[in-house]
Amino acid sequence: MITTKTKPVPEPGALEVRLARGMADLEAAQRLRYRVFIEELGAPGGPTVDHQRRLERDALDPYCDHLLLVDRRRDMEAGDHVVGAYRLLTDERARALGRFYCDSEYDLAPLRGLGRKLVELGRSCVEPEHRRGAAMLLLWKGLADYVLGRGIEVMFGVASFHGADAARHAMALSYLHHAHLAPAPMRVRALDGHFHAMNQIAPDKIDPQAALAAIPPLIRAYLRLGGFVGEGAYIDHEFNTTDVCLIMDTSAMSDRHFDYYTRKALRA
Repeated sequence: MITTKTKPVPEPGALEVRLARGMADLEAAQRLRYRVFIEELGAPGGPTVDHQRRLERDALDPYCDHLLLVDRRRDMEAGDHVVGAYRLLTDERARALGRFYCDSEYDLAPLRGLGRKLVELGRSCVEPEHRRGAAMLLLWKGLADYVLGRGIEVMFGVASFHGADAARHAMALSYLHHAHLAPAPMRVRALDGHFHAMNQIAPDKIDPQAALAAIPPLIRAYLRLGGFVGEGAYIDHEFNTTDVCLIMDTSAMSDRHFDYYTRKALRA
């Protein structure tokens, strides 16, 4: 069980953002994912989860870059030095693997058909005490530097509402559908069998402020940067979530991300 005791938030100089450098870093990220997804959020997890060692992992991990938020004051040998993580899968590596993670939830043919450089974001998680302020600022800046430095043109990935009952999120999902649906050339669609229509409430019946308040902060952050959502939500019983597919043209980031980081991130 997750303890409710909080740890002191370290001063900014104690934190760094970098890519994983080896197995110790990767397992620390998987251990963080276990704490967040399995223990905190109550997901049963997939068949490759190692409950004995408390690692949330899957077959895609070795093909990905893992962007880490590291607390340098923690003991690396103990494996608890990673306090935030993103998993990044480029289209080149996805071709070698034969798939993106999102292929299990969405039809990605529209994105593949763009002929643009893609990266999939996944398994994003941060320890509770680092989910606001300087720590998130560092992690988001690290993500932008990764994307822009590699000439990536489109980033995408599933982001989640907690709980597999989509009716609980009807207002927020309907708002996303009506206000932030991706343009047709980029509009991926949730796979049949798990598809849940997002347009449950008519636009004139939606309270935008209430809907935005019900949207998880990570999704709101992407929307502020010009992000869109695909068509339909995907009900993921394995992780006890209602997923939407977020898509963003990174050309918006090059002009706007520093302004976002400096003026808005700390208030998110």
